[in-house]
Amino acid sequence: MIGVGIIGAGNFGAAHARAIREIDGLRLAAACREDATALSDFTAELGGKGYTDWRQLLADDRVDAVVIATPHAMHAEMAIGAARAGKHVLLEKPMGRTAAECDAINAAVAAGGVKLMVAHLIHFSKPCMAARKVIEDGTIGRPLIGSSWMIKLWMEHNRRDWHLRNATGGGMLMTAGIHALDRLVWLMDDEVTSVNAMLGAKFHEQEADDTSMLALRFKRGGMGQVQSVGYRNGAVGFAMDLVCERGTLRIDMNRGTMIGRDGTWTDLPDSFEPDWMHNAVKREWAAFRDAIAEETLVPVTGAYGREIIAIIEAAYASNKSRREETIAYVG
Repeated sequence: MIGVGIIGAGNFGAAHARAIREIDGLRLAAACREDATALSDFTAELGGKGYTDWRQLLADDRVDAVVIATPHAMHAEMAIGAARAGKHVLLEKPMGRTAAECDAINAAVAAGGVKLMVAHLIHFSKPCMAARKVIEDGTIGRPLIGSSWMIKLWMEHNRRDWHLRNATGGGMLMTAGIHALDRLVWLMDDEVTSVNAMLGAKFHEQEADDTSMLALRFKRGGMGQVQSVGYRNGAVGFAMDLVCERGTLRIDMNRGTMIGRDGTWTDLPDSFEPDWMHNAVKREWAAFRDAIAEETLVPVTGAYGREIIAIIEAAYASNKSRREETIAYVG
């Protein structure tokens, strides 16, 4: 039985706790939050020993693995600390604020001999899993052109001041639009070589972006675009079109996935489920459990998590330079 500690017992920490209790081989051993009252409410509902200091949680021998679901600026220090304490790490996206932070995390994980998985949830969602399977089967050829978007309310109930500032890793792209970027990169299954981007705060008075548009070039000649928009008032759009050599895919997180061939759209079987997010978190934890127990490679590596952050860094640089910027990869 793998004992799990939740560092960041807040809104999404609770989502992790609910998933953990439904997965065989896992138990919630501990949870951490600075707010003692909120922490007490969390542990009373979901279990685990409560800590207000994450370092004390890491010293708990009952904790074998942690999930880090804290503000973005804390990810690197906490992940490095967990690796040094010999704990396996499921690290919420974004992996870090910069590629340099990701490099430091990956180095600590390698030195500590522990597993690191970056929690890019889209990889475990039925619409995207169904699309990936069609691509891997080769029936419609490889993807050539992709358009992915995340358009949603920005000022949600859990929005905090740090979300609005650049230094703390805030902004719509880093917080939510990263899902649209991840989905495109994962399904194109190719290395991004450069990005041309525009970012800004178009709907809110804040320092960090609430809107961005990215144009991506891929190594094998593919092209992609990502829209990340945090509106003031509207309706959610979280979907994607992928044009392949011999067909098209349309992925809608709230409807499922369709395949287009010969002028007709057809629903892909088993590509939609109610409460997709909860079920995706469950699959994520099952995959992480198996990687720990069977000592196999995790599905979403630290190298991949770094790649996504390197693209975002290049997008920030492109917005500033008003030029296309190349991606800085390791080695």
